[in-house]
Amino acid sequence: MALYGNRIVVKVGTSTLMNESGKSDLRATERLVRVLADVHNQGYDVVLVSSGAIVMGATKLGLKAQPGNLRMKQAVSAVGQCSMIHLYDRLFADYGQTIAQILLGADDIEQASARANLTSTFDTLLNLGVIPVVNENDPVVSREIEGEDSVFGDNDLLSAVVAELCCAKQLLILSDIDGFYDKDPLIDSDAQPIGRIEHIDASLEARLVAVRGSRRGSDGIKTKLAAAQRATAKGIDVVILNGKTPDAIYGAIQGEDMGTRFPGK
Repeated sequence: MALYGNRIVVKVGTSTLMNESGKSDLRATERLVRVLADVHNQGYDVVLVSSGAIVMGATKLGLKAQPGNLRMKQAVSAVGQCSMIHLYDRLFADYGQTIAQILLGADDIEQASARANLTSTFDTLLNLGVIPVVNENDPVVSREIEGEDSVFGDNDLLSAVVAELCCAKQLLILSDIDGFYDKDPLIDSDAQPIGRIEHIDASLEARLVAVRGSRRGSDGIKTKLAAAQRATAKGIDVVILNGKTPDAIYGAIQGEDMGTRFPGK
């Protein structure tokens, strides 16, 4: 698969976009948008895969807790999608960038004709200088959202699929961790960050430690490894970064040692 060296997909998790009180972290979101707009101005094609619709919807509706069943999650997500895309549209517009919204479901990925249409749509938008903002089409999915049965695992796997569709050279997954460690640095002072992982196997998950900075979202080691395994098999580099420090994106796209990198095969 021929990859575009100047094309990147950035996935941002709920934990980056929300603060501990469950409200939108406007400062963190603005910093991310500023960096992505600047990277775009440097000549990169940028695709943003964003979580956060359910939490934003719950906030908009004044719910004291996130919904627990699929029916409520879908309804709340429909409300949150409006809030999320409106926020991105306003922030990106401040930096002169135009965005588009794309909502994907499993059927859109599994059918060959739908995949071809999506690739064409992404290519056209990127050639027009637009930054697509992608999320799972939660209101119409038939499987559990953000759980063990989730199709895309809080959009980690979705971001890998989007990177394939776009033929992107790099996939940057922004979460509430700085990357993976060989031990838990909160317990063991000898713990070392793992800057590069060449091979993903069944035992890798048990050997990795991810120090979480937030309880928001459903980001996990398992879904990130699944995303990395899928993307790297297509030659796409995958980098795990802390979403609260988006300036690391500059170094990551230049191949510098940032977070944990899974080189494409």
